[in-house]
Amino acid sequence: MSHASTAVQERPTPPGGPGAPESGLSSRSLPRLAPVGFAAVAIVLAVGLGLAAGWHSKVQWGMIAALFFLAISYAVTSVVENRRQAKDRLATSIVWVCFLIAVIPLVSLLWTTVSRGAERLDGYFLTHSMAGVLGSEASGGVYHALIGTLEQVGIATVISAPLGLLTAVYLVEYGKGSLAKAVTFFVDVMTGIPSIVAGLFILSIMLIFEIQPSGLMGALALTILMMPVVVRSTEEMLKLVPNELREASLALGIPKWRTILKVVLPTAIGGITTGVMLAIARIAGETAPIILLVFGSQLINANPFSGAQSSLPFYIYEQYKIGEAASYDRAWAAALVLIAFVMILNLVARGIARWKAPKTGR
Repeated sequence: MSHASTAVQERPTPPGGPGAPESGLSSRSLPRLAPVGFAAVAIVLAVGLGLAAGWHSKVQWGMIAALFFLAISYAVTSVVENRRQAKDRLATSIVWVCFLIAVIPLVSLLWTTVSRGAERLDGYFLTHSMAGVLGSEASGGVYHALIGTLEQVGIATVISAPLGLLTAVYLVEYGKGSLAKAVTFFVDVMTGIPSIVAGLFILSIMLIFEIQPSGLMGALALTILMMPVVVRSTEEMLKLVPNELREASLALGIPKWRTILKVVLPTAIGGITTGVMLAIARIAGETAPIILLVFGSQLINANPFSGAQSSLPFYIYEQYKIGEAASYDRAWAAALVLIAFVMILNLVARGIARWKAPKTGR
């Protein structure tokens, strides 16, 4: 009897039995749409609590709803499944909440710009300038500012893209020693330089040599801001190219410069193009250097090398400063044009990257 009782006591408990540890895997699971239900309940509770407490801010309601959502997700999952799954769902819920916190302001900004700017944006607005138009009048357009932005950004890109690309090629393929370290250090410093500092640098040169304001001066300041972004993004893309491709090309007796030109650059062209477009998108919205160096103009000036010009960011600032209802409408419409300009650049970059990407299949 003693041996039998000992054998019974040593028999292991089945994993799914009532004595299973709480951290083990459970056969019960919540449906896939459970997070949606949690979110709905959390919103209802947050709105009810906000109304009961007299809170009128929707931001407060949203933050309370997020806290309720996290608490409900963890509590229900702990009861239905187990604590291990509850911790996993809590981490996933936190990621989703952070994602919504980051996206909601962007969506709100885009929606406000589109709704306010679409009221004034039309063919007349895009084809007329502000020559002879008072700030309180509803007429006038953005044509002169659009020309200035295209020319200034275009000149900055023509200067920055080749120099940035060649600098990145040097750092990745040839750069060794103190010179490469110095270049890398100054590129990192220039990446975080404020735009007003670049404008002041060009302005000091203008004062020394008595150069008049023009679109070119603004483009040179934008070049200073754009070049480190191009260098850093291109450098990272070139580092992603496998060394096996370089070694295979060199093993065939192809010179290094030709290997870079025919193998390395075509392989990384997608990322390089995207980096250049991101740099263009950054400088397209700069205002401080344009205010210092271009001065703005109400007239159409298609010559960036002589005379004052305008730009879309400067036009938005100028119209907002007037303070009239008509000028606010023009400012929102110009902001919508600027956003559309950046979006078109990104679409073109994606198209070029897909077109120039190396073919992987037969």
